[in-house]
Amino acid sequence: MEDPALDRIAEALEGAECVAALTGAGVSTLCGIPDFRGPQGLYGKPGAERIFDIDWFDRDPSVYYRGCRDLVYGLGGFSPGPVHAALKRLEDEGRLQGVITQNIDMLHTKAGSSRVYEIHGTPAVHHCRFCGNAKTFGEIRAMIDAAGGLDALDAGYVPRCGCGGAYKPDIVFFGEPLPEVAFMEAQELAMRADLMLVLGTSLTVFPAAGLPRLTLQKGGKIAIVNAQPTPLDDYAVARGDDLAAFASRFTDGK
Repeated sequence: MEDPALDRIAEALEGAECVAALTGAGVSTLCGIPDFRGPQGLYGKPGAERIFDIDWFDRDPSVYYRGCRDLVYGLGGFSPGPVHAALKRLEDEGRLQGVITQNIDMLHTKAGSSRVYEIHGTPAVHHCRFCGNAKTFGEIRAMIDAAGGLDALDAGYVPRCGCGGAYKPDIVFFGEPLPEVAFMEAQELAMRADLMLVLGTSLTVFPAAGLPRLTLQKGGKIAIVNAQPTPLDDYAVARGDDLAAFASRFTDGK
């Protein structure tokens, strides 16, 4: 059965010259990664408010590493999902100019998307909190493996620099600003876009939730696919709730 919302998105794509995508947790839940705020999500755990708090990290970085044992350092067990593949195909076809993501799982990059703006940061690089020395995600995982693997994080292991400082991922913690360059480029793309695909986000977390509004203010259109309502549903040229159906439609290139 044809989905009228997907038909309208296809029509909007055909008429657009600059298309952007904004993705949220719903895109990753299709890969088996729990939504932070869902029933099995990270924020349902005791003390979860401390995991991404920069003051708590400086006080006791093991809180973060223990809390993100699976979500971040077990990412090798997750692969890009259908929406990641659909967006990669749209980019390959020259129809998508960039992906703005609130997610920290690096799956858009793993799927092959070349223009990804990670506005909530990324664990791809970690920096020492004392001297600023940088290590890649792979190097941090190697340190964890040498210490006994993911179970070492449960025991309180923290990857540390030779100077003694803890390595912190370049994820944006509460109390830190968004990555300036990535967010500035995301804003520029949002203002250039004549169509923004809003996928798997409820548009309740600012400043990310303000990006589709920039597209609208500049005369562009937005299309939303999300399981829950969003504050901008009434402004969308198309509104669907089935991300898997969206992915199937546009991965097939129809």
